[in-house]
Amino acid sequence: TGIYAHKHGARILQDPLPSEIPTIAHYFGERGYTTGAIGKMHFVDESRKHGFTHRLNEQSFHQTLSAEDRALFKNASGDAGGVDGVGLDLPERFFEDSWFADRAVEFLRQNKSKPFCLWASFVQPHTPFKPMKKYFDLYDPAKMVLPKRPANDLESGFEGHLTRAKERGWYQQSDEGARRSLAGYYGNISQMDANVGRVYDTLRELGLDKNTVVVYTSDHGELAGAHRMWTKHAMFEEAVGVPLLISIPDGPRGVKTEIIEQVDLFPTLVELCGLGTVAGLHGRSFKALMDGKRYTRREFAYSEYWFCRSVFTRDDRYVGKDPILMVRTDKWKFNYLPWSRSELFDLTNDPGEFVNRIDDSGVSGVVREMTAIARRQFIQ
Repeated sequence: TGIYAHKHGARILQDPLPSEIPTIAHYFGERGYTTGAIGKMHFVDESRKHGFTHRLNEQSFHQTLSAEDRALFKNASGDAGGVDGVGLDLPERFFEDSWFADRAVEFLRQNKSKPFCLWASFVQPHTPFKPMKKYFDLYDPAKMVLPKRPANDLESGFEGHLTRAKERGWYQQSDEGARRSLAGYYGNISQMDANVGRVYDTLRELGLDKNTVVVYTSDHGELAGAHRMWTKHAMFEEAVGVPLLISIPDGPRGVKTEIIEQVDLFPTLVELCGLGTVAGLHGRSFKALMDGKRYTRREFAYSEYWFCRSVFTRDDRYVGKDPILMVRTDKWKFNYLPWSRSELFDLTNDPGEFVNRIDDSGVSGVVREMTAIARRQFIQ
């Protein structure tokens, strides 16, 4: 949508995106593009396609399996929040991402002669960390290098994270268990990478790479054992920082180190496709950055986390409270909670975000300034 959650209303996993909110699919569709969304989207109400005329979701895949097959896979893979690392000795047809890749390839072949906007969404490397055995076996758990795991981690920040980590058993996880989890996570990445590769190979085979903008990104990161935590639902860099790779026909190569928000993708893609500009968005185009032209960089990134039912703590004690508001500059990370303990990390001197400086009188001015920014962003 190019706008923040507090404005469009889909704030937690259970919230549907209102049908009246325009999306990137509406925009491109109104300009003659065939629009497709294949894979996991968290639309909640799948009858609302939000501008995507071609829609295949997880339910579409599940219908390809028998009830016995679905039960077999669920029993083998476990809960979506599980972090045990295991290789599954099951054929590829049991894995939805393989099916999504096949359908994305079909979409490209069917629409190769017309403008299209395709969103291909893969579930992996999301939990559970149970890829096909051949991908898990690429990584020896004994050789996995764990992130720094201080014994008192999380104790100086928002107490909800410590509560959640202990409830889930993550805080007490042994190093051996964490290494197996990490091997499973890396196996998931490799399995996903193989599927992404099949889609991109088809793009090149059809010659579509000559006139197609390709974006690779993710809806969230993975804590992967950092801070003795897994999954996301936090503002640590491992969770809130996501990959962003963009391929532009005859475009520039290299790495840009800038603060970019995902709301910036909508207006950027519109400009890259020569369709003008979009008004009324929180996001703003960074096309000029890629063109090597004058670009006014973002001074900070803003993000908000609303507490989801059934996934943060067992008793949902924080559900309904104001969200965590993050403001991140090159140097500082500020996680604002007006009703609990906020966090301030010096990313230059403490990139691991282990020392909460919220009580440090020497940075009180930084706290005041970033509090004002967080409050301002939340009402825009």
